[in-house]
Amino acid sequence: MSVDSGARSSTLRALARLRPFVRPALPRLIAGMAAGLLAGLVALAIPQLLQVLVDSALQRGDASAVLPAAFGILGLGVLEAGAILTRRYLVLTPNTHVEARMRNALYAHLQAVPVSFHDRWPSGQLLSRAVHDLNLIRRWLAFGVVLLVVNGVTVLVGAALLFRIDALLGALFLVSSIPIWFVSLRFERSYSTAARRSQDQAGDLATAVEESVHGIRVLKAFGRGGHALEKFERQADELRGTEMQKARATAFIWRWLTLIPDATLALCLVLGVVLAARGDVTAGSLVAFFATATVLRFPLESIGFLLAFTLDARNATDRFFEVLDEPVRIADPIEPRTLPYPKGRLEFRGVHFRYPDAPAGIPDLLDGIDLMIEPGETMALVGLTGSGKSTLTALPPRLYDVTGGAILLDGLDVRDLRLGELRRHLAMAFEDATLFSDTVRANVLLGAAPDAGDDVLHEALGIAQAAFVYDLPQGVDTVIGEEGLSLSGGQRQRLALARAVAAKPSVLVLDDPLSALDVETEELVEAALRRVLSSTTALVVAHRPSTVMLADRVAVLERGRITAVGRHSELLAENEHYRFVISSLDDEPAEGAVA
Repeated sequence: MSVDSGARSSTLRALARLRPFVRPALPRLIAGMAAGLLAGLVALAIPQLLQVLVDSALQRGDASAVLPAAFGILGLGVLEAGAILTRRYLVLTPNTHVEARMRNALYAHLQAVPVSFHDRWPSGQLLSRAVHDLNLIRRWLAFGVVLLVVNGVTVLVGAALLFRIDALLGALFLVSSIPIWFVSLRFERSYSTAARRSQDQAGDLATAVEESVHGIRVLKAFGRGGHALEKFERQADELRGTEMQKARATAFIWRWLTLIPDATLALCLVLGVVLAARGDVTAGSLVAFFATATVLRFPLESIGFLLAFTLDARNATDRFFEVLDEPVRIADPIEPRTLPYPKGRLEFRGVHFRYPDAPAGIPDLLDGIDLMIEPGETMALVGLTGSGKSTLTALPPRLYDVTGGAILLDGLDVRDLRLGELRRHLAMAFEDATLFSDTVRANVLLGAAPDAGDDVLHEALGIAQAAFVYDLPQGVDTVIGEEGLSLSGGQRQRLALARAVAAKPSVLVLDDPLSALDVETEELVEAALRRVLSSTTALVVAHRPSTVMLADRVAVLERGRITAVGRHSELLAENEHYRFVISSLDDEPAEGAVA
């Protein structure tokens, strides 16, 4: 970070962005600062009483002044302790609410941003921002900013008192402290860059841990645990090196923050003794001066700590707003329309799509899709690997938005519907079945109506041939492990399919949801699905000939375009590319499939 005023003001601007979240806590924060200032001023008042005590009681032999001065010092000490306690009480609780508001806002934004954002961002970086960075900001608001104000005012008042006691000694103390500010500027320059790099590296390390935990089966199966450990150790060593750079910068400033005040006090002591010997200052004034300088020592020494704390908080704030500033490109329309009685007609009209980070100059992944699926019709989508089948299925629920053309539901552009309404009318089951660490019941009824009861749950489980859940320890109330990894691939797919069916949508999009099932189970599921799909519009990505047989019609996706639509028998007879695609489909169960 540059040390010019522009760079310093940018730190202030960055931290000022916290105001919307801090505003409800401001009254108590300000009251806490006031209590901290009271404690600082009381601490500065004690040396003034010491001056009275020394000059009156000790130097002049006035014993009657001892007791009042002693009680006065005791009372000020109790008042200072009470003010410190009050400051802590006032600032701690509201800042936990600030942290909670920021974390809730971050989580809500992560839910709102498009899937393309999550394609780019490592989960560990998001996790470190949601936990470590927000915790750091909370601690800075509770202590850092309060102490900055309190210590700053204490130093100014203390400097005025030093000048009042003796102008020459006060001037020497302040002039000797000037190097502290130069040291602080150098510290800011070296520490800021290292602090930001450290926070980013900590996020990368969290990503590495998460990926290793989620991929532990793969690492063990291929015997690559040692390789993963070596990679982790390299990242950890890089973070250690950055932390050492921060520690060296902190040690540099602490060295000077200790040496300069000690040297200043030594110079003031020599000059003070000379002045006292000449009768220019009283013994009480000298005691008051050094007692005041001692009170000021912590505020001066805290400069390094508070600078480091503030720079860490500024970097944490930048990292927080890097996520919050990500635009929500897929949102509810300004003037939404409604579909009170959806029929389920799904139409792709001249649809184009390319991923945001796709290189320039290459064709769109979907290059002018035209397809009509009538209400109650089941359409199978087939194509070679990489033809864009899964991408196409992600467009109707607006996981991604089309980059050209339109997708219509019952004649309305899906972008004209509220996202909540659109996704009530349209449900998905993915090939990669993602489950949550919750009960079977909660997972299956995730997209169902709020008043959905056990009849909906059991019907969906029956259609998906997921009767295995009744044999789990607590049946449908059994909590499954993270991402459902305690279940087999086929079991996860069946629960994901049950979740889609339980939503009772007008349009059901199935992205090869049966790939992990064995042939016998697949036949049972398909027989049950035929009953469901007789009244539901369905778009099914097919990777097996048996899945194609579910469909009323088949659409062939080739090089980003629909090149043929028709019945399975018609396409077999008339379309050479379709015959090639069908012959390449695997009619055997996926490896590791479990009934």
